[in-house]
Amino acid sequence: MANQAFPRPQLTGQPVSQKTTVEPKTRPLPLMPSSSGEVADRLFGFAMLTCAVAILGLLVLIVYELVGRSQLSWHAFGWKFFAGRDWNPVEEHFGALPFIYGTLVSSLLALIIAVPLAVGVAVFTTEMCPKWLRGPLSFTTELLAAIPSVIYGLWAIFVLVPLLRQYVQPFLARTLGWTGLFEGPPYGIGMLAAGIILAIMIVPIISSITREVLMVVPQHQREGVLALGATRWEMIRIGVLRNARAGILGGVILGLGRALGETMAVTMVIGNRPEIARSLFAPGYTMASVIANEFSEATGDVYLSALIEIGLALFLVTIVVNALARLMVWSVTRGLPARAHV
Repeated sequence: MANQAFPRPQLTGQPVSQKTTVEPKTRPLPLMPSSSGEVADRLFGFAMLTCAVAILGLLVLIVYELVGRSQLSWHAFGWKFFAGRDWNPVEEHFGALPFIYGTLVSSLLALIIAVPLAVGVAVFTTEMCPKWLRGPLSFTTELLAAIPSVIYGLWAIFVLVPLLRQYVQPFLARTLGWTGLFEGPPYGIGMLAAGIILAIMIVPIISSITREVLMVVPQHQREGVLALGATRWEMIRIGVLRNARAGILGGVILGLGRALGETMAVTMVIGNRPEIARSLFAPGYTMASVIANEFSEATGDVYLSALIEIGLALFLVTIVVNALARLMVWSVTRGLPARAHV
């Protein structure tokens, strides 16, 4: 039957299509900080500000003390003190040029020897070393940084200096004596010994920092270079070293800072003679070693003031080196993070 009516559904007390309303969830009000929390925040902020200001205050106190105690020498010699070559405590004639020369030459020689060795150790440890050897090699390299400098000096006196005197210096004099850098009697003690011992001391610093920088280079840099058909050496040179060049430069600068301020080991092997010589076999002097050697023996006020002014010169050289390091980093990165160019 076409007109047959269907039975109507029974009502159950609620509409069938009734929409249920959902009440919006109320967000809990943020808890208001208590008075004790505000006090703790203020104390924490004040403590952090004090730590930051303390560093600046310490630097200001160092500069103030060096400048104040070197006024007598400054008034007696002026700018000629840094260009003078005469160091005669008896007649009170003082010049710091031999010490500046010895500091810069020994540090530069240390960098020439240490940077290739340290970067090579870091590259081998991160890219080519077997896993079973990586841990012991890294630990041994970092252990060298914990050895006191006086131990390095003793080792240099009993091991390095005899080797230089009997084998290395005669060989260099025969083969490279025409350059003028390796001529003269082979004493063993001199600028060359100081540069080598400084190189050994800064290798762990440069190597450890370089290794940490290489380890954070993204893996896709290596894979991308290898996917383009590069060899393993090209991958390391383009995909790894170029990408980490700013960090490697920072490690080199830290090593240079260690070399500039090193005292005991250099004092024991450099010869301690205030002269400027072209040959690396000749004895020399550094700013740090002259202060360590003669500060306790300085009797006159001008003598003591001259030594303190040498300390001020060492401080200024350190500032200049760090400024040049920042300029070098900027010239490489142009203010941006280093990227690998494939």
